Amino acid sequence: MKDFGRILIGTHNTGKAGELRALLSDHPFEILDLNSFPHLPSPEETGLTFQENAVIKATGYARGSGMYSMADDSGLEIYALEGAPGVHSARYGGPELDDAGRIALVLKRLENVPPEKRSARFVASIALASPDGDLRFVCEGECRGRIAECSRGAGGFGYDPIFIPEGYDETFGELPAQVKARISHRARAISIFIRYLLDFSGI
Repeated sequence: MKDFGRILIGTHNTGKAGELRALLSDHPFEILDLNSFPHLPSPEETGLTFQENAVIKATGYARGSGMYSMADDSGLEIYALEGAPGVHSARYGGPELDDAGRIALVLKRLENVPPEKRSARFVASIALASPDGDLRFVCEGECRGRIAECSRGAGGFGYDPIFIPEGYDETFGELPAQVKARISHRARAISIFIRYLLDFSGI
């Protein structure tokens, strides 16, 4: 239980780290991210599922940092694209593409797909490992919806401007941050994770 109040989030993504910090802000944990550990090597994400990659990252960062480490792997699955981009969401289309380029590629590949066949879901898997690299917990959250016909909104990050969650007409890029913080795949996974943290730590 030593140093359990300090948790390393295994990401360099400032948008993701900020989202996770906000979701954990009401709880007494000090949250660090990989920008505080510039020389910590990144484990190779060889998993075939979001859960496998989350576990690889959490256990690898825990061993490297000597801290309790949390990692998530998340992405977008589009049924008309047979589940793509999937675990390759952050690298879809190749390393030369940025978020806007990946969005453009998705929309291009869905050009002739009608609205009723543009179903998709965001998935987030979260894993926690102890300082010696033992896996302590893993959970998953999802948010179902559909892909818009064009990019809309400047909020969020990644594929948010083209994802319309069930029950809404706006994309994650248009919806207020507090709505996304309640219904997103990561928020749902985090809510399960927080319950585990509080039970495990005895806080």
